[in-house]
Amino acid sequence: MEFVSVLRDFFDKGGDVLYSILFLSVWLSWLILDRYFYFLKEHSDRVERACKTWQKRSETSSWFASVERRSLISKVEIEMSRGLKLIPSIIALLPMFGLLGTVTGMIQVFDVMAVLGSGNPRAMADGVSAATIPTMSGMVVALAAIPFATQLERMYQDKLQILNEMLKVGDLSA
Repeated sequence: MEFVSVLRDFFDKGGDVLYSILFLSVWLSWLILDRYFYFLKEHSDRVERACKTWQKRSETSSWFASVERRSLISKVEIEMSRGLKLIPSIIALLPMFGLLGTVTGMIQVFDVMAVLGSGNPRAMADGVSAATIPTMSGMVVALAAIPFATQLERMYQDKLQILNEMLKVGDLSA
């Protein structure tokens, strides 16, 4: 229960923007986990189905065969890339939401200064906390997610190249 109270205090000090950062963080985590699950569990089955379909063809060198090959690759590629482009977008949004928290926190500081003057640092502390905590939170989550996004993008590129090599087009001169 102590963890919950510490977390509640953190959100109270950080302001309302922290809830948006939390939402984006949960969404980003979900997307990253979904893509890892796909690449580690489902991808091989889809590639296997595409390869079996390609191997059932009696010929692989005609224009029609190359169209079907591209279609098979595209179907797997669509599954591989689902949500993958959204991950870097959310990573880029997180620091922006942190900056929004900075602006709203500084507005709180200026409001306190306007009402009480600059001689009351204790009154300004809440605004300073609301200014720095969201910035830190947005940056920490974004920096922590960058390696995962990079690895997922590399996995996507590598697996797409492997798929292209697996579905070879026959000799067109035959």
